[in-house]
Amino acid sequence: MTSTMQPDAAVEPQPAAKRLRRRVLSRISIQSKLLVMLLLTSVLSAAVVGFIGYQSGRSSLRAAVFDGLTEIRASQARQLEAEFSDLKNSLVLYSHGTTTTEAIQAFTAGFDQLNGATISPQQWQSVVDYYRNHLTSSELKQTGEQVDIRGLLPTSAAQRYLQAHYTAPFSDWNKAIRFDDARDGSAWSAANARFNEFFRELVTRFEFEDALLLDTRGNVVYTAYKGVDLGTNILNGPYRENELSEAYQKALASNVVDYVGITDFGDYLPADEPTAWMVSPVGPPGRVEGVLALQFPIFKINRTMTADKQWEAAGMGRTGETFLVGPDDLMRSDSRLFLEDPQRFKQDVVDAGTPPDVAEDSIRQGGTTLVQPVASEATRQAQRGQTGTIVEKDYLGQETLQAYAPVDLEGLHWSIIAKIDTAEAFAPVARFTRTLVLSTAVIIFVVCVAAMLLARMFVRPIRRLEAGAQQISSGDYKVNLPVLSRDEFGDLTVAFNEMSRNLAIKEELLAEQRRENDRLLLSLMPEPVVQRYREGEETIAQDHQNVTVIFADTVGLDEITHDMSSDDALSIVNKLVRQFDAAAENLGIERVRTLRNGYLASCGLSVPRLDNVRRTVDFAVEMQRIIDRFNAETGHSLKLRAGIDTGTVSSGLVDRSNLAYDMWGAAVNLAYRVQSGSPQPGIYVTSRVYDAMRDTRDFTPAGDVGGDDGAEPIWRLT
Repeated sequence: MTSTMQPDAAVEPQPAAKRLRRRVLSRISIQSKLLVMLLLTSVLSAAVVGFIGYQSGRSSLRAAVFDGLTEIRASQARQLEAEFSDLKNSLVLYSHGTTTTEAIQAFTAGFDQLNGATISPQQWQSVVDYYRNHLTSSELKQTGEQVDIRGLLPTSAAQRYLQAHYTAPFSDWNKAIRFDDARDGSAWSAANARFNEFFRELVTRFEFEDALLLDTRGNVVYTAYKGVDLGTNILNGPYRENELSEAYQKALASNVVDYVGITDFGDYLPADEPTAWMVSPVGPPGRVEGVLALQFPIFKINRTMTADKQWEAAGMGRTGETFLVGPDDLMRSDSRLFLEDPQRFKQDVVDAGTPPDVAEDSIRQGGTTLVQPVASEATRQAQRGQTGTIVEKDYLGQETLQAYAPVDLEGLHWSIIAKIDTAEAFAPVARFTRTLVLSTAVIIFVVCVAAMLLARMFVRPIRRLEAGAQQISSGDYKVNLPVLSRDEFGDLTVAFNEMSRNLAIKEELLAEQRRENDRLLLSLMPEPVVQRYREGEETIAQDHQNVTVIFADTVGLDEITHDMSSDDALSIVNKLVRQFDAAAENLGIERVRTLRNGYLASCGLSVPRLDNVRRTVDFAVEMQRIIDRFNAETGHSLKLRAGIDTGTVSSGLVDRSNLAYDMWGAAVNLAYRVQSGSPQPGIYVTSRVYDAMRDTRDFTPAGDVGGDDGAEPIWRLT
């Protein structure tokens, strides 16, 4: 029986669920069903089409951005490699030509003849002045360091002679390179008059910084610009520790006819900027007469890397650039931002982590070559010989798209980086996404608006009731909705208005009760205590520093009210208390509690006051005046007996069930003892009050009262 009952029990709920769904669907009108179908179909269709278009378009645009940046990097690398190749080929032709061979032979012979030459003291002084005025200022500008010229001054006779006649007289290098003959009758001057124009044309046409001829012993027997390296020896002279010395030795040792050595950029003291060299042996095949060294200009690399500062025309946009990085992770070309705005460059690289002194070196040197570090993942990948693209932060701290690759230059381990800010690179993607999203949103919006307009007229009465309910929930019970129909919505509106009127009446009654409660609470305790009581604090107590307490008693009140009715006696008490309260409010005195003929108050309890002692004494005097006026008006003879002390007190609710606010402490106790222990009516003060007021009020000693620390002297205000 069990096995036959279980299948029926399992399938029994299914017909009931189907009936429930049919019942729910049957309550929805045809118009509502069509409206829901229209919304679902339109929204889903627009969302699916938009998502597919977004994925396809975004992928295509991102791929185009990566390909464009990669092409810029490859183009710049090809241009740089082609430029170096042309210069190498030209250098091979010049170094193995007859003119260069004859020139190095003539300059070497002329240099050797000057080994015994002498110069005058005036000429030597001009050489020293040249070093002091030009070399030191140039090095200070480049490195920020002072140079000791004593180790750099010419030592050999030939070097002193040549620099006295060809270096020291010219502070302008453009004049030095055009000076062909010092007319001193030396063989070196004859060689310079014969070959200087040839090397001047070589330097200016190919835009080299300088051209040097070195003999086989390491002597610089000729320079085009006749700088301080003229006549020095790069093997043992003051400028021996640089890339030129090593390249020179390799060129001498090479047996290749078309050998050209290229050095990386480095510091070369006679030059005023980072220097790279292209060197080639000079002489006929099979014999080396010397070496031709051309100082490669950094501005040619910068011109190539910056597209002659036409970044946008070259397709790099507003933030794109290409630059070179050496194996030491330092730039080998200048930063675009540095060329456009050096101060902004300094701020950005420092914010991105570059040490401030390094950024300052770039500003002082006038470029970022051999100064600005670029230790990024793109640089590390390129130094490993890899090529690719990556998205990472650059040396300026910006998120960028970077294309990297090694540079194919023999002897140089450089990497080329092409980068552009992702915000600019992916701007087409962002615009496409924004356009697609807006278009889809507009379609969905139009469909929704059309559907909502149709459905709105069915829910308008409910909306009015909802708005009325929100007004009631916000505290506005005077809501009266217009009855616009006689159907169920109209009946519901009538019932709603009746409910609103009833709630308004009840709210008014509650508000009146709250106001009465507030008035009673404020009459029993200070407002801060009332606030804490409302917030539900269980224990309300607080210590107060520098508070003055007055404990006053109306002497004789019991005698004059003994034979009066309770109403008349209460009228007299209320009259006096109201005047006391008014005086207390004017003087900033806070009433703590009142008895039939007693009055306890303080100053500085809730509101700290620096002059609380003076105010309390003035209040006691005013109480005396009130009693005196009362006596004058009624013929009675009431007296005031008051005790005043100042110090530390505590206050709080003593009994929450009966809301008894009280004040206690040493100052309260002493004020009470002063008042109760005084045999005669009057205003009595303690030593602390006397010390504070004796310069402005007159007091007379009135004996002692018992205090916490023994007998306490008191004074009577006269």
